[in-house]
Amino acid sequence: MNYLIVGSGLFGSTFAYEAAKRKNHITVIEKRNHVGGNIYTRNIDGIQVHQYGAHIFHTKNKKIWNYINQFADFNRYTNSPIANYHGEIYNLPFNMNTFHQMWGVVTPQQALAEINRQRSEMDGKTPQNLEEQAISLVGRDVYEKLIKEYTEKQWGRRATDLPAFIIRRIPVRLTYNNNYF
Repeated sequence: MNYLIVGSGLFGSTFAYEAAKRKNHITVIEKRNHVGGNIYTRNIDGIQVHQYGAHIFHTKNKKIWNYINQFADFNRYTNSPIANYHGEIYNLPFNMNTFHQMWGVVTPQQALAEINRQRSEMDGKTPQNLEEQAISLVGRDVYEKLIKEYTEKQWGRRATDLPAFIIRRIPVRLTYNNNYF
């Protein structure tokens, strides 16, 4: 069988590899000068540099994990990002460490009570923009410190000028686990 594969990113490369193993004829078209799409890594002075930003592979599926491990050695890694708000450091996604630092709370019940208290400013209102939607989900403190500036930089627009649907869900974890996944 003949296959024309457009793009040599993760899916295109994997499909091409598996189809070729089965003795199919493969033609791959790629606009970049390398394979791998956005997970391409190049060697610079012995250092593997992620050309398009960090790529973190994670799965709970053992079959996929075993398959992918035939191609590379993986490092054990916990993705535990932080946010710097004017010198104050907070864990992401929002979790009990974030809430403890922000408000001094120590239990999930205390954190949820504070979130609910702050969310109440939107009681009876339908969010008309991203700012109002975020406040209705996590309250003003989390919005002001950890969503507003980042979102406005990302979109190049004020949060009050962005539609509410952009941020319908915000991950809030009432545990002290900093693992992003």
